[in-house]
Amino acid sequence: MISDKNGKTYEDRLWCLRLWTLEERRNRQHLIEVFKMFREVSNSSLHKVFTLDTNSQVTRVIHAN
Repeated sequence: MISDKNGKTYEDRLWCLRLWTLEERRNRQHLIEVFKMFREVSNSSLHKVFTLDTNSQVTRVIHAN
């Protein structure tokens, strides 16, 4: 559809057009949908898709330098 991009790789076309990869666009849409579920503005229910952790204990991670 864009004639001057013929012969370029997928990555080069994305870079020239300032577009994200299909995987990045799908990941973004999934994050948006989870946010909508959390805010209760989605047709899907957060509780039907995810199991919320009921563990109230916090695990401390100590990193040695």
